[in-house]
Amino acid sequence: MDKIKVGVSSCLLGNKVRFNSQHKLDHYIADVLGQWFDFVPVCPEVECGLPVPRETMRLVGNREQQKLMTSLTGIDHTEKMEKWIQKKLPELEQENLMAFIFKTKSPSSGMRKVKIYNEKGNPVSYDGEGLFAKAFMQRFPDIPVEDEGRLKDNGIREQFIESIFILDRWRQAVSERKSSSIVEFHTRHKYTFMAHSPEFLKAMGKLTAAAGNLDINTLIQEYRKQLNNLLREKKTKKTNYNVLLHILGYFKKNLTPEEKQELLRECELYYNGYSPLIVPLTLLRHYTGKYKESYLIKQYFLNPHPAELGLLNHI
Repeated sequence: MDKIKVGVSSCLLGNKVRFNSQHKLDHYIADVLGQWFDFVPVCPEVECGLPVPRETMRLVGNREQQKLMTSLTGIDHTEKMEKWIQKKLPELEQENLMAFIFKTKSPSSGMRKVKIYNEKGNPVSYDGEGLFAKAFMQRFPDIPVEDEGRLKDNGIREQFIESIFILDRWRQAVSERKSSSIVEFHTRHKYTFMAHSPEFLKAMGKLTAAAGNLDINTLIQEYRKQLNNLLREKKTKKTNYNVLLHILGYFKKNLTPEEKQELLRECELYYNGYSPLIVPLTLLRHYTGKYKESYLIKQYFLNPHPAELGLLNHI
């Protein structure tokens, strides 16, 4: 398949753009995700005109308003950065990015927990946002974002990457401009969406049920709103377990009592934290193929993203 376009802080790909002429290469991002993602690298500090190497910078001010200033000499680069941001965001809009991965705690690219200092050089807040990251998130509120630090968490990593693949499939469905494509998208994600939020799944189901009576633009706009809301709801062991039991119900007439007991036991081991999600999913995939359950074969819950990413092996 075509690679998915994802924005990323340039230093995470190994580009030597940091203040000390070094990089912060993240091998998982560059080498593993890079097999499926077409990265669009961005370094706000270099692209706005600052040299490599350069003096370190920090946010100075308060939670409501900050300036981007050099740490030792106190030179204010806020205006230079903001002018570049105003030019860069429209360019990124043309890239049709599915997501962005930011550099943790950077005064320009940190999406959360960036230190804010006062004029005396003392930290007054640990909850700031880098100037570029903040502007990006305001301009593109529907694009999933994370930083490479949070992606070390297996659960956050899996849900972030799952969202990227979901939104890429949504982009493909919308490109066809057919209500039937939206209905097909919804149908194939039923159990994925159930694991996120049964409530939003129900609301989205009502939209697709009325798809034939809605203008295609209205359908797309309203469905996307609900999809955005749903993807903000995090899956849990409890919601995944509920979906596993729903899928297990498809085989109640096919499996022997021993097979049912084995499958139920694996679901319970997952729910209680003794085994990863991939174990019961593998059994369900096996029975789906064996008994040719056509509805389940198309369900992305059983195959949410490339198996080579190993994302279900650790949650």
